[in-house]
Amino acid sequence: MHKKASLLQELRALLPSNATVLMHSSCKSLGPLENGADTLLDALTEYFSDGLVALPTHTWATVNKRQPVYDVLESPVCVGILPELFRKRPGVHRSWHPTHSVAAYGADAEAFVRGDENCHTPCARDSAWGRLYDRDAYALLVGVELNRMTFFHGVEEWADVPGRVDTEHPLRLVIVPPEGPRVIGHFAPHIADSSQLFPKAEDLLLRRGAMRIGRLGDATVRIVSCRKSADILLEVLKEDPFLFGMPRP
Repeated sequence: MHKKASLLQELRALLPSNATVLMHSSCKSLGPLENGADTLLDALTEYFSDGLVALPTHTWATVNKRQPVYDVLESPVCVGILPELFRKRPGVHRSWHPTHSVAAYGADAEAFVRGDENCHTPCARDSAWGRLYDRDAYALLVGVELNRMTFFHGVEEWADVPGRVDTEHPLRLVIVPPEGPRVIGHFAPHIADSSQLFPKAEDLLLRRGAMRIGRLGDATVRIVSCRKSADILLEVLKEDPFLFGMPRP
């Protein structure tokens, strides 16, 4: 049975407490937790209290042409139980991007997620996804592989890889903010899922020091430097834009 105290000890071995971290996770991979999923969230927010904790709170599976309304406070997450629990916690701020939102906890969490509703692609460079690079953040992949690394969709987007984002057929979506008037905008969806090929980069990132392996609970953890991995992949994608697959015909 893993307790908050044991998870805190393991987190100390992974990263400094003032780091910015984005976590993708499989709660089941951690093994038994004393108070369930909240034990991990308690440990994360306590340990990184001098930094920033972020989780993806995507709604791309449920906010679409047929159901175009994204409610920042109410729309459920489509990528797992931990992000869903996290977004509802006191002090957590969720971005207003209607399909690829991020929730964050920390002293400057509100600033970190602010303005994403003005970014009309899924992972724009001036969105929270780009701020992970600016902050020299780390991705913690707890019990999951690189195919869960949404940040790499951003890297492909910044590298202008063809056939990844449908800018010609954006969706007209409605954002219901926590307060104030609704926001209506046009947002380009992804049109090709390259994520299943992201694990191709694992050996390269390990060799070049952009990724290392650790443990948390029973889970294997991939600790990925957002800045280092982006720099490496931007370099590679310049030579081979279709490292992660060809565009859909």
